[in-house]
Formats: sequence, C-alpha cells, structure tokens
Amino acid sequence: MIEAHELCKRFGAFQAVRDLTLTIRPGELLALLGPNGAGKTTTVRMLGAILKPTSGWARVNGYDVVRDAQAARSNIGLLTEYPGLYSRMRAVEYLDFFGALQHMHPVDARMRVEKLLKQFDLWEARDKRLDSYSKGMRQKIALVRALIHDPPVLFLDEPTTAMDPQSARVVRDAIGELRATERSILLTTHNLAEAEALADRIAIICGGRIIAEGALEQLTRQLLGDPVWEVRVAPSHQAAAVVPLLDGLAHVEYVDATVSRYRCAEPHLVNPRIVRRLLDHHLPVVAITEVQRSLEDVYLRIVAEQEALDSEHHARAAASTSGARREAEGVA
Repeated sequence: MIEAHELCKRFGAFQAVRDLTLTIRPGELLALLGPNGAGKTTTVRMLGAILKPTSGWARVNGYDVVRDAQAARSNIGLLTEYPGLYSRMRAVEYLDFFGALQHMHPVDARMRVEKLLKQFDLWEARDKRLDSYSKGMRQKIALVRALIHDPPVLFLDEPTTAMDPQSARVVRDAIGELRATERSILLTTHNLAEAEALADRIAIICGGRIIAEGALEQLTRQLLGDPVWEVRVAPSHQAAAVVPLLDGLAHVEYVDATVSRYRCAEPHLVNPRIVRRLLDHHLPVVAITEVQRSLEDVYLRIVAEQEALDSEHHARAAASTSGARREAEGVA
C-alpha cells in the first residue's frame, strides 16, 4: 500500500531526508519515530504527494506520488501536526466543504460526517464555530477531516497532540479500529507508549535516514539482548541459594533477598527446567516473570548510538579538513 525507495529531499545544501526506503502492507501500522528535525514531517509530506522528492520514488496504493499526485492524494487521509482549521466555520459546514473537495455526494458526505462526529464525541458541538473548540477538539476535527472520504491509507502526524487523556484514548481506540479494516497507517509520535501500543513495526529516523526498523520484539532483542527473567522465591528462603542451581541453565545478572534475574535465549525450554530444579531442592517458587523492556529503552539506545557515531564522523571530518589546510599552508 505504501512504498518508498531511496527517497531524498534537499533544501539547498541541507539534506532533510536521505535514501529512505520503506514498505507498509495493508492493515499494518508503522510508527515513524525520531528526534525533532530528524525528517519525519518531510517524509510524510513527500509520501502524501505534497512535497516533491529531490530523488527516489514513492507509491501509495499503486499511484506514484509525483506522476499521479492527485490520484495518490485521493487515497490518503492526512493529519498534520498543525491542522490549520478554518476557525470561523462551523464543524458540519467545514467537513461538508472537505467532503466536496474529495468529490463526495452531499448525502454520502453528511452521513459520513454524522458517523464520525458521533464516534469522536463531537456531535453535540457540530453547530459551534471551530474557534470555540478546545485544542483537543480541534485535533479530533482534523482527524475526522482526514477520514471523511474513507481513505485506504492514513498519515497521522502527532494525532494525540494537546489532547486530554480521555480524548487521546478515544483517538487511539479509533486508530486501532481503522487498522483492523485493512487500512495502512503511518504514524509519527513522540509518545513512545502510544507507538508501543499501536504499532506493528517501528522505524527510527535520525539525520534524515532510517537507522533501525522492525517489530519491537525484534529491535529489543537486537539492541538489548536476550530476554531477562525474574524468579522470586518465598521470603523464608534466600535468593542467593538460587544462583548455583541456575548454573548451566541461564546467566544470572542480579540477586537480592528473594529475587534472582537471569538472561536466556530460549525461556520456553529453560524456565520449566529452572522451576523443576528449584522445587527439587525445596525452594518454593512464588513467581517467574519476564522483565519488561520498553520501546523507550530501545529508542534511547538506538538514538544515542547514532548520535555518537555522527559526532565521531564530524570530528574525523573536521580533523581531516584541518590537516589538509595546514598541509596547504605549509606548501605555500
């Protein structure tokens, strides 16, 4: 549904996006994460047929975003970070207007507007002017606008910005429902918990290029190693007694009074053996659980490593330039 190959965008000497390649399948949600200025919004604008790439190509539902820009846009619902509402219009007439821009029949558009406004708890405010809406309500209206023509592809740039927790939950639930209808969704967000809850895959962009991509479990294992598990014994027993019993089964990383943490590649095989061995030695097991590792752990690790590599590269380039300058001055 969404394809990009070696997509690049330059603004003068500045390269905002470089050699970006990605694919999003029907019904899949990809969360595009990265620091401010990493190239997320530029990427969304190129894929949305708003900004022409400097090089490379992209297709949305089979339509080239440059050659078939209008057809591509008709297949896209786009929510920008700053939606730019027409604040003097009332909600219903505003949405009717955008339905007309999408060549919808007025009756179909009005039925769709009613359904979406009710879904997002805005029906009672349908006749109010948009300048009277709160920030959260405006963001929801912008999302309704993106959905008005029932597009197969959605680009959501910070969809829950400025929303209270209840409104954000409504929007997240709606995104989950949209994904279940085989829509392809590209989501950018700084809310890592939101991305972790919604995304099928994660892509992290830094310096205009994607530096990591995959399912969260895959990225976690690549960056943070094998899963970490915790075994807790009854308070009347010392966790230190567990350590020698784990020898040959798992690598122990941490021990306190009643808890031992260990790392293993195949917990489905190792954990039953651990439980059996502890019980054989009369150590009652209270619980054995996986230590949860969050998207935040993975994201911060990847970005920190990339920033360190970039700093090292810049330092080498500066040193090379300085050396060449001194050599040239010496020759002169």
